Amino acid sequence: MRIFTEEELREYDGRNGVTYIAYGGKVYDVSVSYHWRKGSHHVMHCAGCDLTEALEQAPHGLSLLEKFPIVGELLK
Repeated sequence: MRIFTEEELREYDGRNGVTYIAYGGKVYDVSVSYHWRKGSHHVMHCAGCDLTEALEQAPHGLSLLEKFPIVGELLK
């Protein structure tokens, strides 16, 4: 499985059509999600980032992220 640095993760901010986010040390490919089009989620969250803390406040749980493929791990 690929290991991403935070700098490498930022390259997948949705501008090139590939949208990744990190949560709990895992990197998810959310490119197909309508809610992540153009690299932002409801104008509150940006792709290419570790959203672990931000998603702790989200109205949905981890089960929503589990629908997307894990493409790697985030190196801290």
